[in-house]
Amino acid sequence: MIGRIKGIIIEKQAPVLLVDVGGVGYEVEAPMTTFYRIPEVGKEVILHTHFVVREDAQLLYGFFDKDERELFRLLIKVNGVGPKMALAILSGMEGAEFVRCVQDHDTNTLVKLPGVGKKTAERLVIEMQDRVKAFNHWEPQPELTPVANQQRSARAEINDAESALIALGYKPTEAAKAIAAIDGEGLKSEEIIRQALKRMVN
Repeated sequence: MIGRIKGIIIEKQAPVLLVDVGGVGYEVEAPMTTFYRIPEVGKEVILHTHFVVREDAQLLYGFFDKDERELFRLLIKVNGVGPKMALAILSGMEGAEFVRCVQDHDTNTLVKLPGVGKKTAERLVIEMQDRVKAFNHWEPQPELTPVANQQRSARAEINDAESALIALGYKPTEAAKAIAAIDGEGLKSEEIIRQALKRMVN
């Protein structure tokens, strides 16, 4: 089991990171909540990881802190929820917001996440009701305003944001519509994704 990695970020293409650890490049899938909080390409990062071995692939998932990883592990134990849906859930809302949805039986908000239908939302509320009590200490993360990378064009940032939303499970038309409603001029892809996700979930 690979439980933690520390290395230099080589590439950031949400929801995938490439991290150089002692000369070995680890490809790590991460929720957008982690992307918002990690440093830029070329900087050192520490990720708490969850390793999945399937017949056709070996996948590594990374998280900014242990609580986020623990919530991911609890989510994939829910019947019908796999790693891809768990990442989409953690990308579409902060952990504190998910805990609130479960405790308030707020299935109307949960069904706005990609791949989460009414039955899955109800199952999440029922099966996670007792499990999320361990996360009551969570507070919403403050709004982050990444500094624009002037070396990349606005179109490139928008294209990256759209690709990331599609990878998270949103339909291309949904992703394009949400991004089109945002003034993305001068914003990095992570911030465009953040605003688009808020628009689609709220």
